[in-house]
Amino acid sequence: MTDGGVDESKRATLRRFAALGATTPLVGLSSADDDSDVRGAIVGYLAATPGAHFSKLRDDLQLGTGETQHHLRRLERDGTVEHRKDGDYKRYFPAGRFSDFEQRALGYLRRETPRRMLIHLLRNPEAVGSEIADAADVSRSTVSKYATELERAGLLGREDGYRVERPETLLTLVVRYADSFGEDAVAFAGDADEFLRYEPRG
Repeated sequence: MTDGGVDESKRATLRRFAALGATTPLVGLSSADDDSDVRGAIVGYLAATPGAHFSKLRDDLQLGTGETQHHLRRLERDGTVEHRKDGDYKRYFPAGRFSDFEQRALGYLRRETPRRMLIHLLRNPEAVGSEIADAADVSRSTVSKYATELERAGLLGREDGYRVERPETLLTLVVRYADSFGEDAVAFAGDADEFLRYEPRG
């Protein structure tokens, strides 16, 4: 069933995500039409899922590729959304909300293996490579590979074992957006009170 060219399932999805971003300033979204519904949903989605890459955003919102590209370009031009390149991915964020470090961190937290590694190190700062590999369910060589990437990104130090850089910031991001990461992040968030000593900025 359609209404103005948008099927009801898609419309419900768009409205649900638009509601998530209802308190976010939406630049250029004042008109009540299908286009503004889509852009409002994108902004709401990114408020709840910052660092999502293009394909995930498109699929979760049930949009077409061209449709997604069109609205993201409009939102970037209006200064509502911004993106950064992350290897083969283009990751999107609410504009001006996250520092460069936080954007890099969110990008890696959206990858399963690096996220599991970082969460394990937040829980167990003294963990060694074999323990991290067991926790992430990967090989030692995979841990080494991602540790190199995380070190290059400024998220991990390896001078004497493994050390999470700016752990309070990483912990806060994991807890705040746990539902958008996965079960491992949700489980960590449930135990995070004992670790949290950081007051996030408003």
